[in-house]
Amino acid sequence: MHAAGGTYREAMPSAHPPVLNPAQQRVLDQLGASGDGDRPAASEDLGPRLRADLEAGLAPLLAELGPDEDLTVSKHLLAQVHGCEGKLLAEDADHEFVVSVPIARGTIAHKAIELGIHWRGEAAPLDLVDEALARLTSSESWLADWLQTCSESDRAELRASAGDRVSKFVECFPPLLPKWRPVTESRLLVDLLGGRVRLNGKVDLTIGAARGRQAGKVIIDLKTGSPSPAHRDDLRFYALLEAVRIGVPPRLIASYYLDAGEARSEPVTEPLLDATVARTIDGARRVVDLRNGTVAPTLRPSYACRWCIALPTCEVGRRHLRVADVDAVDDLEVV
Repeated sequence: MHAAGGTYREAMPSAHPPVLNPAQQRVLDQLGASGDGDRPAASEDLGPRLRADLEAGLAPLLAELGPDEDLTVSKHLLAQVHGCEGKLLAEDADHEFVVSVPIARGTIAHKAIELGIHWRGEAAPLDLVDEALARLTSSESWLADWLQTCSESDRAELRASAGDRVSKFVECFPPLLPKWRPVTESRLLVDLLGGRVRLNGKVDLTIGAARGRQAGKVIIDLKTGSPSPAHRDDLRFYALLEAVRIGVPPRLIASYYLDAGEARSEPVTEPLLDATVARTIDGARRVVDLRNGTVAPTLRPSYACRWCIALPTCEVGRRHLRVADVDAVDDLEVV
Protein backbone atom coordinates (compact mmCIF):
# COMPACT_ATOMS: atom_id res chain seq x y z
CA MET A 1 0.00 0.00 0.00
CA HIS A 2 3.05 2.22 -0.22
CA ALA A 3 1.76 3.98 2.87
CA ALA A 4 4.84 3.98 5.05
CA GLY A 5 7.80 3.05 2.94
CA GLY A 6 7.87 0.67 0.00
CA THR A 7 5.15 -0.92 -2.07
CA TYR A 8 3.16 -3.91 -0.86
CA ARG A 9 5.57 -6.36 -2.44
CA GLU A 10 8.67 -4.47 -1.27
CA ALA A 11 7.42 -4.49 2.32
CA MET A 12 6.74 -8.22 2.47
CA PRO A 13 9.14 -10.09 4.79
CA SER A 14 9.35 -13.04 2.43
CA ALA A 15 10.01 -13.40 -1.28
CA HIS A 16 6.49 -14.75 -1.82
CA PRO A 17 3.74 -12.25 -1.06
CA PRO A 18 0.30 -13.71 -0.37
CA VAL A 19 -2.08 -14.25 -3.23
CA LEU A 20 -4.78 -11.57 -2.99
CA ASN A 21 -8.38 -12.05 -3.97
CA PRO A 22 -10.01 -9.39 -6.21
CA ALA A 23 -11.53 -7.50 -3.26
CA GLN A 24 -8.16 -7.29 -1.50
CA GLN A 25 -6.50 -6.15 -4.69
CA ARG A 26 -9.12 -3.41 -5.07
CA VAL A 27 -8.21 -2.12 -1.62
CA LEU A 28 -4.59 -1.80 -2.70
CA ASP A 29 -5.54 -0.16 -5.98
CA GLN A 30 -7.99 2.31 -4.42
CA LEU A 31 -6.26 3.22 -1.17
CA GLY A 32 -2.59 2.69 -1.96
CA ALA A 33 -0.23 5.40 -3.17
CA SER A 34 1.58 4.84 -6.45
CA GLY A 35 4.40 7.24 -5.60
CA ASP A 36 5.26 10.72 -4.39
CA GLY A 37 2.86 12.21 -6.92
CA ASP A 38 0.00 10.90 -4.79
CA ARG A 39 1.40 12.60 -1.66
CA PRO A 40 0.71 16.35 -1.66
CA ALA A 41 2.72 18.57 0.66
CA ALA A 42 0.99 20.77 3.25
CA SER A 43 1.86 24.45 3.56
CA GLU A 44 3.77 25.48 6.68
CA ASP A 45 0.91 27.50 8.08
CA LEU A 46 -1.89 25.01 7.41
CA GLY A 47 -2.32 23.64 10.93
CA PRO A 48 -2.00 27.00 12.72
CA ARG A 49 -4.30 28.67 10.19
CA LEU A 50 -7.03 26.06 10.59
CA ARG A 51 -6.78 26.32 14.38
CA ALA A 52 -6.98 30.13 14.19
CA ASP A 53 -10.03 29.95 11.90
CA LEU A 54 -11.77 27.53 14.28
CA GLU A 55 -11.04 29.66 17.33
CA ALA A 56 -12.16 32.86 15.63
CA GLY A 57 -15.46 31.27 14.65
CA LEU A 58 -16.08 29.56 17.99
CA ALA A 59 -14.93 32.36 20.34
CA PRO A 60 -18.36 34.09 20.46
CA LEU A 61 -19.85 30.91 21.93
CA LEU A 62 -17.92 31.30 25.19
CA ALA A 63 -20.28 34.08 26.24
CA GLU A 64 -23.21 31.70 25.71
CA LEU A 65 -21.76 28.90 27.84
CA GLY A 66 -22.07 28.78 31.61
CA PRO A 67 -18.96 29.71 33.66
CA ASP A 68 -18.20 26.03 34.34
CA GLU A 69 -19.57 24.72 31.04
CA ASP A 70 -17.41 23.40 28.23
CA LEU A 71 -18.46 22.22 24.77
CA THR A 72 -17.38 18.94 23.19
CA VAL A 73 -17.98 18.62 19.46
CA SER A 74 -17.94 15.15 17.89
CA LYS A 75 -18.86 13.76 14.50
CA HIS A 76 -22.06 12.39 16.05
CA LEU A 77 -23.09 15.77 17.44
CA LEU A 78 -22.41 17.47 14.10
CA ALA A 79 -24.40 14.81 12.25
CA GLN A 80 -27.29 15.37 14.67
CA VAL A 81 -27.39 19.15 14.41
CA HIS A 82 -27.02 19.11 10.63
CA GLY A 83 -29.76 16.49 10.55
CA CYS A 84 -32.93 16.63 12.65
CA GLU A 85 -32.57 19.12 15.50
CA GLY A 86 -35.63 17.72 17.23
CA LYS A 87 -33.90 14.35 17.49
CA LEU A 88 -30.82 16.03 18.98
CA LEU A 89 -32.84 17.73 21.73
CA ALA A 90 -34.82 14.57 22.43
CA GLU A 91 -31.61 12.59 22.93
CA ASP A 92 -30.18 15.40 25.08
CA ALA A 93 -33.22 15.14 27.37
CA ASP A 94 -33.16 11.34 27.54
CA HIS A 95 -30.02 10.53 29.52
CA GLU A 96 -30.75 6.80 29.84
CA PHE A 97 -28.36 4.77 27.73
CA VAL A 98 -29.51 1.23 27.02
CA VAL A 99 -26.99 -1.21 25.55
CA SER A 100 -28.25 -3.64 22.93
CA VAL A 101 -26.72 -6.14 20.53
CA PRO A 102 -26.60 -3.64 17.60
CA ILE A 103 -24.89 -1.04 19.83
CA ALA A 104 -22.36 -3.54 21.19
CA ARG A 105 -21.60 -5.18 17.85
CA GLY A 106 -19.37 -2.44 16.46
CA THR A 107 -17.22 -2.23 19.60
CA ILE A 108 -16.68 -6.01 19.68
CA ALA A 109 -15.93 -6.20 15.96
CA HIS A 110 -13.44 -3.32 16.09
CA LYS A 111 -11.67 -4.86 19.08
CA ALA A 112 -11.46 -8.20 17.26
CA ILE A 113 -10.07 -6.52 14.12
CA GLU A 114 -7.49 -4.70 16.26
CA LEU A 115 -6.39 -8.01 17.78
CA GLY A 116 -6.27 -9.64 14.35
CA ILE A 117 -4.04 -6.95 12.87
CA HIS A 118 -1.44 -7.49 15.60
CA TRP A 119 -1.94 -11.26 16.07
CA ARG A 120 1.08 -13.48 15.46
CA GLY A 121 0.13 -15.98 12.82
CA GLU A 122 -3.40 -16.47 11.55
CA ALA A 123 -6.49 -16.52 13.77
CA ALA A 124 -10.04 -17.45 12.80
CA PRO A 125 -12.50 -14.51 12.92
CA LEU A 126 -14.66 -16.11 15.60
CA ASP A 127 -11.58 -16.80 17.73
CA LEU A 128 -10.77 -13.09 17.54
CA VAL A 129 -14.37 -12.23 18.47
CA ASP A 130 -14.21 -14.59 21.46
CA GLU A 131 -10.97 -12.99 22.62
CA ALA A 132 -12.50 -9.52 22.20
CA LEU A 133 -15.55 -10.59 24.22
CA ALA A 134 -13.36 -11.99 26.99
CA ARG A 135 -11.16 -8.90 27.19
CA LEU A 136 -14.01 -6.40 27.21
CA THR A 137 -16.07 -8.44 29.69
CA SER A 138 -13.27 -8.22 32.26
CA SER A 139 -12.28 -4.63 31.45
CA GLU A 140 -13.45 -1.23 32.64
CA SER A 141 -15.17 -0.61 29.31
CA TRP A 142 -18.66 0.93 29.22
CA LEU A 143 -19.72 -2.42 27.76
CA ALA A 144 -18.42 -4.64 30.59
CA ASP A 145 -21.51 -4.60 32.81
CA TRP A 146 -23.80 -5.51 29.94
CA LEU A 147 -21.52 -8.32 28.77
CA GLN A 148 -21.43 -9.73 32.30
CA THR A 149 -25.22 -9.79 32.64
CA CYS A 150 -26.62 -10.26 29.12
CA SER A 151 -28.54 -13.40 28.21
CA GLU A 152 -26.94 -16.29 26.40
CA SER A 153 -29.13 -15.57 23.38
CA ASP A 154 -27.91 -11.95 23.25
CA ARG A 155 -24.30 -13.09 23.58
CA ALA A 156 -24.77 -15.64 20.80
CA GLU A 157 -26.37 -13.03 18.53
CA LEU A 158 -23.57 -10.58 19.32
CA ARG A 159 -20.92 -13.21 18.59
CA ALA A 160 -22.53 -14.08 15.26
CA SER A 161 -23.03 -10.50 14.05
CA ALA A 162 -19.56 -9.35 15.15
CA GLY A 163 -18.08 -12.45 13.56
CA ASP A 164 -19.75 -11.54 10.28
CA ARG A 165 -18.09 -8.10 10.33
CA VAL A 166 -14.67 -9.50 11.17
CA SER A 167 -14.92 -12.20 8.51
CA LYS A 168 -15.79 -9.62 5.87
CA PHE A 169 -12.86 -7.45 6.93
CA VAL A 170 -10.46 -10.41 6.64
CA GLU A 171 -11.91 -11.31 3.25
CA CYS A 172 -11.72 -7.79 1.86
CA PHE A 173 -8.45 -6.39 3.23
CA PRO A 174 -4.96 -7.62 2.41
CA PRO A 175 -2.78 -8.49 5.41
CA LEU A 176 -1.82 -5.16 7.00
CA LEU A 177 1.94 -5.08 7.24
CA PRO A 178 3.72 -3.44 10.21
CA LYS A 179 5.54 -1.08 7.83
CA TRP A 180 2.17 0.38 6.88
CA ARG A 181 1.71 1.48 10.51
CA PRO A 182 -1.88 0.23 10.88
CA VAL A 183 -3.67 1.72 13.90
CA THR A 184 -7.19 0.92 15.07
CA GLU A 185 -9.56 2.92 17.26
CA SER A 186 -7.26 5.96 17.14
CA ARG A 187 -8.43 8.86 19.33
CA LEU A 188 -8.07 12.40 17.93
CA LEU A 189 -8.43 15.44 20.21
CA VAL A 190 -8.13 19.15 19.51
CA ASP A 191 -8.57 21.58 22.41
CA LEU A 192 -9.48 25.15 21.48
CA LEU A 193 -9.94 28.42 23.37
CA GLY A 194 -8.07 27.32 26.46
CA GLY A 195 -9.85 23.96 26.55
CA ARG A 196 -13.37 25.44 26.63
CA VAL A 197 -14.15 23.77 23.30
CA ARG A 198 -12.90 20.30 22.44
CA LEU A 199 -13.11 18.57 19.07
CA ASN A 200 -13.19 14.83 19.61
CA GLY A 201 -13.02 11.85 17.26
CA LYS A 202 -12.09 8.18 17.12
CA VAL A 203 -11.03 6.60 13.83
CA ASP A 204 -11.69 2.97 12.97
CA LEU A 205 -8.44 2.40 11.04
CA THR A 206 -5.49 4.45 9.84
CA ILE A 207 -2.68 3.32 7.57
CA GLY A 208 0.54 5.16 6.84
CA ALA A 209 2.00 8.39 8.17
CA ALA A 210 3.13 11.82 7.04
CA ARG A 211 6.70 12.28 5.79
CA GLY A 212 7.67 15.72 6.94
CA ARG A 213 5.01 17.95 5.35
CA GLN A 214 4.11 15.33 2.78
CA ALA A 215 0.73 13.68 3.37
CA GLY A 216 0.81 9.90 3.72
CA LYS A 217 -1.90 8.75 6.10
CA VAL A 218 -5.15 7.13 4.97
CA ILE A 219 -8.11 7.35 7.37
CA ILE A 220 -10.68 4.57 6.96
CA ASP A 221 -14.10 4.12 8.51
CA LEU A 222 -15.51 0.59 8.37
CA LYS A 223 -19.22 0.53 7.60
CA THR A 224 -22.04 -1.94 7.13
CA GLY A 225 -25.20 -1.11 5.24
CA SER A 226 -25.58 1.50 2.53
CA PRO A 227 -23.50 4.63 1.82
CA SER A 228 -24.68 7.93 3.27
CA PRO A 229 -23.50 11.53 2.78
CA ALA A 230 -23.06 11.65 6.58
CA HIS A 231 -20.24 9.11 6.30
CA ARG A 232 -18.30 11.50 4.06
CA ASP A 233 -18.85 14.38 6.49
CA ASP A 234 -17.62 12.23 9.41
CA LEU A 235 -14.38 11.51 7.58
CA ARG A 236 -13.86 15.16 6.65
CA PHE A 237 -14.16 16.03 10.35
CA TYR A 238 -11.46 13.45 11.15
CA ALA A 239 -9.25 14.92 8.43
CA LEU A 240 -9.64 18.37 9.99
CA LEU A 241 -8.65 17.08 13.43
CA GLU A 242 -5.60 15.36 11.96
CA ALA A 243 -4.55 18.49 10.06
CA VAL A 244 -4.83 20.71 13.16
CA ARG A 245 -3.23 18.12 15.43
CA ILE A 246 0.00 17.52 13.47
CA GLY A 247 -0.07 20.21 10.79
CA VAL A 248 -0.37 17.73 7.91
CA PRO A 249 -3.73 16.35 6.72
CA PRO A 250 -4.26 12.74 5.69
CA ARG A 251 -3.63 11.92 2.06
CA LEU A 252 -6.96 10.18 1.63
CA ILE A 253 -10.17 9.48 3.56
CA ALA A 254 -12.34 6.47 2.80
CA SER A 255 -15.49 4.71 3.94
CA TYR A 256 -15.15 0.97 3.40
CA TYR A 257 -18.49 -0.83 3.08
CA LEU A 258 -17.99 -4.37 4.30
CA ASP A 259 -21.29 -5.71 2.95
CA ALA A 260 -20.56 -4.43 -0.56
CA GLY A 261 -16.79 -4.96 -0.46
CA GLU A 262 -16.05 -1.49 -1.82
CA ALA A 263 -14.40 1.74 -0.76
CA ARG A 264 -15.59 5.28 -1.40
CA SER A 265 -12.61 7.57 -1.05
CA GLU A 266 -11.80 11.25 -1.34
CA PRO A 267 -8.48 13.11 -1.45
CA VAL A 268 -7.99 15.74 1.26
CA THR A 269 -7.48 19.29 -0.02
CA GLU A 270 -7.26 22.68 1.66
CA PRO A 271 -10.67 23.78 0.27
CA LEU A 272 -12.20 20.60 1.76
CA LEU A 273 -10.65 21.42 5.14
CA ASP A 274 -11.86 25.03 4.96
CA ALA A 275 -15.39 23.85 4.21
CA THR A 276 -15.20 21.48 7.18
CA VAL A 277 -14.08 24.33 9.45
CA ALA A 278 -17.19 26.27 8.39
CA ARG A 279 -19.47 23.24 8.94
CA THR A 280 -17.97 22.64 12.38
CA ILE A 281 -18.41 26.27 13.46
CA ASP A 282 -21.97 26.44 12.12
CA GLY A 283 -22.88 23.19 13.86
CA ALA A 284 -21.37 24.20 17.19
CA ARG A 285 -23.14 27.57 17.13
CA ARG A 286 -26.46 25.91 16.38
CA VAL A 287 -26.00 23.32 19.16
CA VAL A 288 -25.40 26.05 21.75
CA ASP A 289 -28.42 28.05 20.55
CA LEU A 290 -30.67 24.97 20.62
CA ARG A 291 -29.56 23.92 24.09
CA ASN A 292 -30.02 27.46 25.39
CA GLY A 293 -33.52 27.58 23.92
CA THR A 294 -32.87 30.73 21.88
CA VAL A 295 -33.95 29.11 18.60
CA ALA A 296 -36.65 26.60 17.71
CA PRO A 297 -35.48 23.19 16.41
CA THR A 298 -35.86 22.43 12.73
CA LEU A 299 -37.35 18.99 12.09
CA ARG A 300 -35.81 17.15 9.16
CA PRO A 301 -37.50 13.76 8.72
CA SER A 302 -35.47 10.96 7.22
CA TYR A 303 -34.96 7.20 7.33
CA ALA A 304 -33.42 7.72 10.80
CA CYS A 305 -36.88 8.57 12.16
CA ARG A 306 -37.38 4.80 12.56
CA TRP A 307 -35.02 4.79 15.55
CA CYS A 308 -35.74 8.23 17.00
CA ILE A 309 -36.84 8.22 20.63
CA ALA A 310 -39.14 11.17 19.88
CA LEU A 311 -41.07 9.31 17.17
CA PRO A 312 -44.10 8.40 19.32
CA THR A 313 -44.92 12.10 19.77
CA CYS A 314 -43.45 13.52 16.54
CA GLU A 315 -46.15 13.88 13.90
CA VAL A 316 -43.60 15.10 11.30
CA GLY A 317 -41.57 11.92 11.64
CA ARG A 318 -44.64 9.68 11.79
CA ARG A 319 -46.05 11.28 8.66
CA HIS A 320 -42.74 10.80 6.85
CA LEU A 321 -42.57 7.11 7.75
CA ARG A 322 -46.24 6.60 6.99
CA VAL A 323 -45.56 7.70 3.42
CA ALA A 324 -42.29 5.75 3.16
CA ASP A 325 -43.30 2.58 5.00
CA VAL A 326 -46.67 2.13 6.72
CA ASP A 327 -45.43 -0.82 8.78
CA ALA A 328 -42.81 1.37 10.50
CA VAL A 329 -45.47 3.18 12.56
CA ASP A 330 -48.22 0.58 12.86
CA ASP A 331 -47.29 -0.47 16.40
CA LEU A 332 -46.57 2.99 17.83
CA GLU A 333 -48.96 4.81 20.15
CA VAL A 334 -48.94 8.55 20.71
CA VAL A 335 -48.27 9.25 24.41
